[in-house]
Amino acid sequence: MNNNMAETQKLNCIIIDDEPLATKLIESYINNVDYLNLIGTYQSAIKAMTEMDINDVDLIFLDIQMPGLNGIDFAKNINPKCRIVFITAFEQYAIESYKVNALDYLLKPVSFQNFKKSAEKALQWYNMTKHSNNSGTADNESAASNDENDVIFIKSDHKIIQIKYADIKFIECIKDYVKIYTEYSEFPIVSLMTMKNVEQKLPSEQFMRVHRSYIVRKDKIQLISRNKIIFGEIEIPISITHRNEVKKYINSR
Repeated sequence: MNNNMAETQKLNCIIIDDEPLATKLIESYINNVDYLNLIGTYQSAIKAMTEMDINDVDLIFLDIQMPGLNGIDFAKNINPKCRIVFITAFEQYAIESYKVNALDYLLKPVSFQNFKKSAEKALQWYNMTKHSNNSGTADNESAASNDENDVIFIKSDHKIIQIKYADIKFIECIKDYVKIYTEYSEFPIVSLMTMKNVEQKLPSEQFMRVHRSYIVRKDKIQLISRNKIIFGEIEIPISITHRNEVKKYINSR
C-alpha cells in the first residue's frame, strides 16, 4: 500500500453485526489498519439506523442476516456515498449486494489479508472521488458496476468478486481452475471452476475461445504474431480449430 495514499484519507467506519465474536474480529482488524477509524459498533441494523449519523460514516462493515432489518434492506436506505463491505456466511446474496452499491463482499470466516484488500479498495475509491475533476465520475462508475448485465461474479479465496466484462483481458484454464487476467491488476483472479462454466457466463459477442485453455476479450486483441495473441510478455496460442473464427473477427474490424 502506498504510504502517501494512506496519509490522504482517514476513513470513519462502523460495524453492524449481531454476532459478538464476528464484531470483535473485525474490530481487531480495523485497529490494525492505520487509515481506518472505528466510530461505532451496532448489533442490529435498526439500532444503527436510529443512532448513527450517516454524514460521519465513510465505510460500513455490514452483516446481512440480522433480526428486524437485514443488511440488504438497510443498505437500500442509506446515502450511496457511504460505501459498504458485506461480511456474511452466505454467498447467495452476492449479486443482490452489488445492486445496493456494495464495495466488496467477504465470506466468513474473514482473514486479515482479505479484509485488508477490501480496506485498500475503499481507500482507493475515496481518493479517486476526492481528486476527481468530474464530481460525477465515482457515481457513474458505481452505477456501471452495479449493472448485472455487464459483470461476472467469481468466487475466489472466500470472496465473491464482481468483475466488469470490460476489465477482463483474457482467461486461462488450468485443470479445474481458471485464472482471470484484468486491466487493473498484475495478478490474476483464481477460481475453482471449469472453462466450460466460465465460458457460459460470458457474452459471446464480447469474448472468444481461441484455445482449449484460453478465452480472450475480443476488443483487447491488439497484436497477433505467428498464430499467437500477444499480451505484453504473455503469448496466447491460437489453436487450429479456432483460427478461422479469430481470422473472421479480425477481418470484420
